[in-house]
Amino acid sequence: MPIWVAATLLAGLFQTWRTALQQKLRGQMSVNAAAVVRYLYGVPVGMALVGLYLLVFGGGLSAPSWTYLLFCALGGLGQIVGTNLLIMSFGYRGFAVGTAYSKTEAVQAAVIALVFLGEGFGALAWLGIAVSVGGTLYLSLAGRVTSLRDVAAATVQPSALYGLGAGFAFALCAIAIRAATQEIEGPDATLRALQTLVVINMLQTLMQGSWLAATERQSIPMLFRTWRSSAQVGALSACGSACWFTGFAHAPVALVRAVGQVEILFTLLFSRFFLKERMKRTDVVGALVVVGGVVLVLLGR
Repeated sequence: MPIWVAATLLAGLFQTWRTALQQKLRGQMSVNAAAVVRYLYGVPVGMALVGLYLLVFGGGLSAPSWTYLLFCALGGLGQIVGTNLLIMSFGYRGFAVGTAYSKTEAVQAAVIALVFLGEGFGALAWLGIAVSVGGTLYLSLAGRVTSLRDVAAATVQPSALYGLGAGFAFALCAIAIRAATQEIEGPDATLRALQTLVVINMLQTLMQGSWLAATERQSIPMLFRTWRSSAQVGALSACGSACWFTGFAHAPVALVRAVGQVEILFTLLFSRFFLKERMKRTDVVGALVVVGGVVLVLLGR
């Protein structure tokens, strides 16, 4: 199995696990504070991953350039903006719609990467991207829309527009991260990805931490009072991001994000076996479509 595929599958698992744990923090702190803990507690975990990798595989860190730092800053900001837009979409009681349309990120990333990075691939891979995104949309909207007219109506809802904006921001984030890993020198793409993770988490802590200090100073003590659960969220976030970044360093962004749609399968499995919720027929159909799309992506690679 190619390293980028394994890394992407692990990224989906870690992200689902982190999201489940982060639910516990929502009742204890604000949205911004809950986001900061991902980066704040992710920095030492990222450093530990870099140290462990160097210990096992050897090598050395690359000297960063100003262009590299700019790409890192853009990637970190893109993730922050995308997360905030997604949360804003939930405010319109459109959790499913906002989430569904944010998953168009894979298609948006494919187009942006083709234009700016020259990343092209075969027709089969393009079909796979479309199928996997379609399966995700089906999973999110099944039972909520019954016709193409309903789909069109859902698309112009504020929650959908914010979701599309979130997908665009996440796509730009992924492309900036790939550009950053290609900007620094070094023969080991995985090490470059891990180094980039630490730099971006530091910048994100500075950016969103400064905003938190300026607007919600009273929330800062909670970052440290909840250190036990916050540290777990930060660790899982860092591990998930390390896997995403590794995927971006080894393969085109659109392919990584398309395979990353399997995240929704982990969500369904978590719901079925840990929360003991029954799976609907639409869940099974949608899951099979997502898997089929991922297979097409891999065959078209």
